Amino acid sequence: MKKLTIALVAHDNRKAEMVEWAVHNAEFLSHHHIVCTGTTGNLVRKALEEKGVNADIACMHSGPMGGDAEIAAMVVRKEIDLAVFLIDDLNPQPHEADIQMLLRQCRVHNVPIACNRYSADLMITSTLWDDDTYFPTEPKYVHFNRE
Repeated sequence: MKKLTIALVAHDNRKAEMVEWAVHNAEFLSHHHIVCTGTTGNLVRKALEEKGVNADIACMHSGPMGGDAEIAAMVVRKEIDLAVFLIDDLNPQPHEADIQMLLRQCRVHNVPIACNRYSADLMITSTLWDDDTYFPTEPKYVHFNRE
């Protein structure tokens, strides 16, 4: 199994769901390098340790203190293979610009990003991660000519 670097980010009202997802997928996550925003990472680490799972987790700053921007920079440098970002869409976020930057950089740099548990589960169970013949194509930003 190829070792991935997976970013985990969750807003305050989605942190419990992220912890639940991480515990549910503890076996998978324990084989990969996990990068989180600060509070999310500490909560995930604690929950996994309570389950007896030793995971490789690096914590950035909290989201409002620049953690989203730090992870976006890692995306630009091709250091993130997959991101799971559980966004609180029901409440305004003071660092909305950083949130949009992280989402945009994932799209621009062709990094898969899951924004709910279902898409996260689909992405981590994909057989393409270990398919040596599969190479994602780079996004094409060209004008479409109908002729």
